[in-house]
Amino acid sequence: MRVTVDGTAVTPADGASVLDAVRAAGVELPSLCHDDRLSPAGSCRTCLVSCGGAVVAACVTPAADGAVIEVAAEEPRTLRREAVELIVSALPPYALDGGAEATELTRVCAALGIGPEAARGPAGRGVDDSHPYIRLDRDLCIACGRCVRMCAEVQGTFALTLAGRGFDTVVAPGTGGSWAGSDCVSCGGCVDSCPTGALTEPGLPLGARASIATRTRTTCGYCGVGCSLEVLTRDGEVAAVLPDRDGPVNRGHACVKGRFAHGFRRSPERLTRPLLRRGGRLEPVSWAEALDHVARGLREAVASGGPDAVAAISSARATNEENYLVQKFMRVAIGTNNVDNCSRLCHAPSAAGLTAAFGLSGGTDGFDDVERADCLLVVGANPVEAHPVIGARLLQRVLRGARLVVADPRSVGLARHADVHLRPRPGTNVALFHGLAHVLLAEGLIDEEFLRRRASGLPELTALLAGYPPERVAAVTGVPAADVVAAARLYGRAERPAIVYGLGVTEHLHGTDGVRALSNLAILRGAVGTERGYGVNPLRGQNNVQGASDMGALPDLLPGYGKVTDPAARARAETVWGVPVPARPGLRIPEMFAAARAGKLKALWIIGEDVCATDPDTTRVAAALEACPLVVCDELFLSETAERADVVLPVASWLEKDGTFVNFDRRFQRVRPALDPPGQARADFAVVHALAAALGVELGCRTPAEALAECGRLAPVFAGLSHERLDREGAIAWPCPDPDRPGQAKLYRERFATPDGRAHLAACPYLPPGETPDDRYPLILVTGRRWAHYNSGSMTRRTGNIRLDPDDRLDLHPADAARYGLREGEPVTVESRHGRAVLTTRISDETVPGQVFCAFHFPSSGVNSLTSGQADTVTSCPEYKVTAVRLGGGRCGR
Repeated sequence: MRVTVDGTAVTPADGASVLDAVRAAGVELPSLCHDDRLSPAGSCRTCLVSCGGAVVAACVTPAADGAVIEVAAEEPRTLRREAVELIVSALPPYALDGGAEATELTRVCAALGIGPEAARGPAGRGVDDSHPYIRLDRDLCIACGRCVRMCAEVQGTFALTLAGRGFDTVVAPGTGGSWAGSDCVSCGGCVDSCPTGALTEPGLPLGARASIATRTRTTCGYCGVGCSLEVLTRDGEVAAVLPDRDGPVNRGHACVKGRFAHGFRRSPERLTRPLLRRGGRLEPVSWAEALDHVARGLREAVASGGPDAVAAISSARATNEENYLVQKFMRVAIGTNNVDNCSRLCHAPSAAGLTAAFGLSGGTDGFDDVERADCLLVVGANPVEAHPVIGARLLQRVLRGARLVVADPRSVGLARHADVHLRPRPGTNVALFHGLAHVLLAEGLIDEEFLRRRASGLPELTALLAGYPPERVAAVTGVPAADVVAAARLYGRAERPAIVYGLGVTEHLHGTDGVRALSNLAILRGAVGTERGYGVNPLRGQNNVQGASDMGALPDLLPGYGKVTDPAARARAETVWGVPVPARPGLRIPEMFAAARAGKLKALWIIGEDVCATDPDTTRVAAALEACPLVVCDELFLSETAERADVVLPVASWLEKDGTFVNFDRRFQRVRPALDPPGQARADFAVVHALAAALGVELGCRTPAEALAECGRLAPVFAGLSHERLDREGAIAWPCPDPDRPGQAKLYRERFATPDGRAHLAACPYLPPGETPDDRYPLILVTGRRWAHYNSGSMTRRTGNIRLDPDDRLDLHPADAARYGLREGEPVTVESRHGRAVLTTRISDETVPGQVFCAFHFPSSGVNSLTSGQADTVTSCPEYKVTAVRLGGGRCGR
């Protein structure tokens, strides 16, 4: 297609609008109701042009081959100016304050020569400043609808509407009332899209954003989505954080955490000096004294108990390079494999299950492919709250016609939009997945050619599945047999199905079996490693939980997943490091705590993890720390864990780090420091080097870039990656063995990475969960996340997010509330066989009778004192999703 714009020939893409063609010609054209991320509206009439002899709105008019478009002609130019003047005339004079670059509207007015005198409307419609992050000035609203469409078409919350008539039309929460009391999830999309300043971020007045010159592109340090962000800094502080319009995953969108929850950096509770315990109290000391104390304690631990008397818990909040250096420190400086990370508590079953089924520990497909699926099977995940940007993209795919099956005990998020919502009893996933597979086999909804050529284990699985007809599955799971059949047919008949799952699959006594049984569905359909589907894809919980494991911060695996028991893998590491690598796997996190309680572990280094708040059965975790002679903690704040440490080292947050993260779909992305750490705080990378130096050990790789390069020499799957390449090209997925070739977003196109090159079906029988309710503990508790907070809440609780979500609540069905005599907002005591917590009652039909739900964002509530020590039989991942509890408080028992 060729068109002419003011005499310039351009070739816009098929389906382009006249506005696209005008921009392709490099011609400026106002479009106050238009945002490239949204569907065109054509309501403001500021983009009028002449096309084919008629005056048209460029944003809603398709470009046609041979079209002659006139932008500079007098008639459309005059009409555009009049349209803008009409809009401005209804605004108060201050609408054009702040300079030409203050807002999109002021830029348009400056270009058209419209001065402040044109704004002569009244003021008085009022301001809504009830929300911590969004301020509405109704007098500046021009009813363009961009905010409303952003909320609907990108975020998918549908929280906003246009209210009123004529010039009195203004954006308003759809529920009425204040913005803070609305359904708004605080993604900030409306603020980013608003062209006039009607919606702004408090503390960032009109024009301030444009005047901030210091901008740093980095990757979000909250969940595992990996949103690309632009951090604006001024006077040594964060002024704003904006979603990167070119972000490969978030595409100019963000959530409340990445977009707004940066205030923790200014918290007076931020640690800025090392602390050393003396006389039972933590006191500030110099770095030299703190490091000397730690080094002396490590030497004493090794002298008394050998290298295996020392252990480290590395961090998914740390960069890849920091995780690489920590595991190298433990193996080279100490001589032990006792290193683990918090993937043990969430996605260790994913690594084990996906490796057994397909050969590698990551998801099988990039999310851009998953988003093309015509049927989505979302299992054990609530991405709308836990991974909001991905939840929004999945919802938009569903709203555009993809079929949706959700398997989750609660009716939340995407479940409200599902074609079929399966609500299994917690702990019965394996039976449910086998029921779906039974239907696929029984109705011939399998890819026999794929199974013959590229899979193994079908006879064994077929024999097992004979025992899982829908009726039996219904009896075990509580899911009606008809729903099992309907869900299986949707998935089985789709042309391009995809599976997305979360911690509701992994955090079980048989979590690895759950991952294997779920993977069976994709293998049976031939929907992995082909263009007939988009495989099996875990949603990682923390920002770098994938990368921490990729870098070898695991007791049995080296960087790139070479086994410590494999002589060839050890030889590669020994060649790079120049020292022997222990051949015996080290301790997992639960085993570290057990060894400490038994007196065998003499020193424990905990990096960025609040284990006394987030690990299960926290009473026993605290006992382990009390028993360990030396506990060292790298932290931002004096957490529950840090308060029990002997040495606390102040470290950098994600806003102050240099390195890389790996997101949930295996993309390496750069992390760049926008600011220096406060006070004497240091990056974990520097801390590891300093501690090694205190021990007289040289670790090499003096910079994060050198660390990633060294990792690539040890692990071929990362050999093609470097900071320089990531800076140049942006996000790159692993495997990436060649610096001159792209990474592999879609895996297994030719063969699987298993020893025989085939996908392995798993005939694992359903086994019951570790805990079951009884007369004393009649309810089942499921734990998870809420949208405003992140993990233990150490960062988000120290931001304006605390106004959006001020406490931990217990969700229970109205029937259970009536049974226990509980009212909305009342305190409720929750007791399990392991501990006790005090929460706030929230009555909701999101849960079914007999099941309750709570998050764990407020350590003071004691939620993880309730959870048990039951853990996945393969990986030791805790069974957070099934705890038998009883209720007290309120009018319970009266």
